[in-house]
Amino acid sequence: MRRRKRHEEKPSHERWLVSYADFITLLFAFFVVLYASSQVDKRKVGKLALSIQVAFQELGVFETSNTKIPLSDSEEVPFSQVQVVENAERNTDIEHFVQPMKGILSSSQSAAQMKSLQGELEKALAPEISKHVVEVKATREGIVVSLREIGFYESGSANLRPSSEEAIDRLAAILRAHTEALRIEGHTDNIPIHNSRFDSNWELSTARAADLIKLFITKYRFDPARLSAAGYAEFRPVASNATAEGRARNRRVDVVILNPISQEPSIAPTTPAPSSVPPSKKANTPPSR
Repeated sequence: MRRRKRHEEKPSHERWLVSYADFITLLFAFFVVLYASSQVDKRKVGKLALSIQVAFQELGVFETSNTKIPLSDSEEVPFSQVQVVENAERNTDIEHFVQPMKGILSSSQSAAQMKSLQGELEKALAPEISKHVVEVKATREGIVVSLREIGFYESGSANLRPSSEEAIDRLAAILRAHTEALRIEGHTDNIPIHNSRFDSNWELSTARAADLIKLFITKYRFDPARLSAAGYAEFRPVASNATAEGRARNRRVDVVILNPISQEPSIAPTTPAPSSVPPSKKANTPPSR
């Protein structure tokens, strides 16, 4: 019998389609993943970042900033504004993120109290603010009430002008109703001073701060434990000393109402520090005269 001839199969020239289809499938999946990654829910991410930020601030790890928090959970929180908490109005929704420890003032409560106090000061000192002899501003440390020399002091003197007593009365009445610590700071311009009482701007700035503290204690009955004084001379200007207007702004006394959140309580040691002198040497040490 004759064997049938096997027909040779012709090679397929379309095998590349298999590899091409696999490549297209993988490429499609890659772009789907990229698209899904780009569609982030900014509101949810913002809420997550906000809760982390507030939690760390409650523990005293992060400092507060001036960025405002959203007024409601439905608002998006842009990534550039995730930082929280100091000058915004109190937002009750923030309490859903972090519950503060009992007995500790939360950052949102502190911000609300400080903002309320700033409003009271601005209202009470409105006449002086309109005359540009008083400035009230909020900072990270707290509220700063700047008493400019032109409205409160004679040039080169640490004594308050009699015409400023009414403004000081209103300022003291508001501060006495609160419990925040106060730091009184004296500042000058960069023009050297030398008169019968002061040999330098250091002495003038420090004397003004100390005299105002003395007035708060003796006349307005402030608790001395709340008060501290500092004199910075010309080294912390708020304006350029190159112009007369700038120098006038720099000659001031700042009453800084410290933010309670920014104040860290001091921890007293529970046990006395060990002496560096060995016991054997202590026994041989002659008594002091």
